[in-house]
Amino acid sequence: MDGKELFLMVEAISNEKNISKEDVLESLEEALAVATKKRNNIDAHVEIDRKTGEFSTFRQWMVIEDGENFVDDDGTEFDPELHIHAKEAGGVAVDDFVREPIETEEFGTLNCLKRAGLNRVGEVIMVTVKRVDRGNVYVDMGGVDGMISKFDLIPNESVRKNDRLRAYIKEVKASTRGAQIFLSRTVPEMMIQLFEMEVPEISEGVIEIVSCSRDPGLRSKLAVKAKDKRIDPIGSCIGMRGARVQAVSNELNGERVDIVLWDEDPAQFVINAMSPAEVSSIVVDEDKNTIEVAVNEDQLALAIGRGGQNIKLASRLTKWKLNVMSTAESDEKQAEEVQKISAKLADQLGVDSEVAGVLIEEGFGSIDELADADAKALESIEEFDSSMVEELQERASDAQLVQALGDAESSEVLMSVNGVDEDLAQALIEAEISTVDDLAELSIDELLDIQDMDTEVASAVIMTARENEGWFD
Repeated sequence: MDGKELFLMVEAISNEKNISKEDVLESLEEALAVATKKRNNIDAHVEIDRKTGEFSTFRQWMVIEDGENFVDDDGTEFDPELHIHAKEAGGVAVDDFVREPIETEEFGTLNCLKRAGLNRVGEVIMVTVKRVDRGNVYVDMGGVDGMISKFDLIPNESVRKNDRLRAYIKEVKASTRGAQIFLSRTVPEMMIQLFEMEVPEISEGVIEIVSCSRDPGLRSKLAVKAKDKRIDPIGSCIGMRGARVQAVSNELNGERVDIVLWDEDPAQFVINAMSPAEVSSIVVDEDKNTIEVAVNEDQLALAIGRGGQNIKLASRLTKWKLNVMSTAESDEKQAEEVQKISAKLADQLGVDSEVAGVLIEEGFGSIDELADADAKALESIEEFDSSMVEELQERASDAQLVQALGDAESSEVLMSVNGVDEDLAQALIEAEISTVDDLAELSIDELLDIQDMDTEVASAVIMTARENEGWFD
């Protein structure tokens, strides 16, 4: 392969994997050095000329202190084939390398790139443990070294030298000594690939894994759907007598897996995701991306799970913020909400609570709904006649005008606080936060519930509101 062909290949891989050409070249140098080491049982270094594409190969010895009782990072003691004492190094610094040019070996350059892991990011592979150091696991990927950080290992998993296990290639980074390959056993993508290996219907595209959430080593949830309605996606993933799901569980240190049926209806998907708990009712708030889940008292502990595990996994799986409560708590909360809406409507219209209650029962819970309603629909209500309907709609229109003027004034006041733009001001007004003092009283979590933003931004807005109100004088 000449220089032109090499650089074309490097450019193609760089574009495909969205990494720099320099990273590709450094990874190739490392892969060729590893191949040279294995073939000749020496330490080697390879350099690629960035202008010509020409390869230069060197045998190298690491310089160590004179008389030092030396042990290398991988446990190798002093070896004259690999190390050299400083007094013999001709002035080369300790921990650097003495290098001697040697003939460049013939290897499949493209294969070396693949072995380096550049074309395998996102794959699950079998690795052999070389050593464990401070909780991090260093592995052999078949001639190429990789590392599993202690944060990417399954908690409480026992890993020893020479163990063989599967891991997900998470990232390839360039370093001064070549490419570094980082793997993981905790990412959801690993579980997805393990099921693809175990369930032919997934690899064939008949069943699709929609999402996955994990509490590594303990429990996980996998949402699946079938493209053919005649196929049972849950049964296919579980397998005969649970063989398929058990194979995945065994690979992940006994992690329990809940297979969940995906549904295009968010409410039904959440109900499925809350399994094994049985859901009594749910209330969806699309504006806040939250769903309140109500369960019977005897299902409450199951719905929440130990340490909140079940509700957290279901929330991550569905990508909805879930709040779980008992049916009694849900009924009480709904009653409070209705009472609050009724009192507000009665005040805006200047009517008693009984009239407001009738309007709410008939589906007219706001002045906007009342003002825009068809008069005949209102007249069909048993307690109302045409004159009463006309009076109520006039009052609703007047209340709309008053509210619009009040909202405009409140918006201007709130936008005087640095960090509050028009959208946030409107969201605050809808949440009945109409003054700077109201804003100052909010906690960070309360503001985040009103509008999604960076936590630091929310904190800055609240602190500014408190300064404007003289809290720190």
